Amino acid sequence: MKKSAIALIGLAVLLGGCTNKVTYEDPNAVDTTSVDFNSTDLQKIANNMVDSMLMSPSIAAITRNNRPIVFVDGIKNKTSQHIDTESITDSISTKMLNSGKFRFVDMSRVNDVRKQLNFQNHDELVDQNTAIKFGNMVGAQYMLYGNLSSIVQSNGSDKDVYYKMTMRLMDLKTGLIEWADETQIRKQESRALIGF
Repeated sequence: MKKSAIALIGLAVLLGGCTNKVTYEDPNAVDTTSVDFNSTDLQKIANNMVDSMLMSPSIAAITRNNRPIVFVDGIKNKTSQHIDTESITDSISTKMLNSGKFRFVDMSRVNDVRKQLNFQNHDELVDQNTAIKFGNMVGAQYMLYGNLSSIVQSNGSDKDVYYKMTMRLMDLKTGLIEWADETQIRKQESRALIGF
């Protein structure tokens, strides 16, 4: 009994001495921990895509006198990794919105809006003079969509990953693509052999 009590106390002391240290880091610092898709890649893609769009002569023409309404269809992940493409889309649409040149409709919230409007228009708890009526939402004029793909190559202890992001802005009335671009990222990882 004494040996097991001493062993438990020793284990508790040992585990109590093993604590993790958490620090806050600059979210804009370059992440070089692996060749996998990371926060630096997300920021680079979002910045490159929005900068390209805002410098495009065709975008300048359609935003000259008004703020077009856009909906984001999403980014398809064609890589072998699990990548949160919704986060990429969120960063791109936020930067576009903050440019002051675009407005957005959020198709992912349509069911929530419908539920709220049903409540407002059909529940006796709501003053009907303040209820928002059905049929006043504005339709999108453009659709933003894209693909994220990758090519991974390995050679012994070396690994090379190539990412390509392609985006397009389509005029929903005509079906014409008003803007398209792609940005690329290439990352290499060399694993050092222990002792060399």
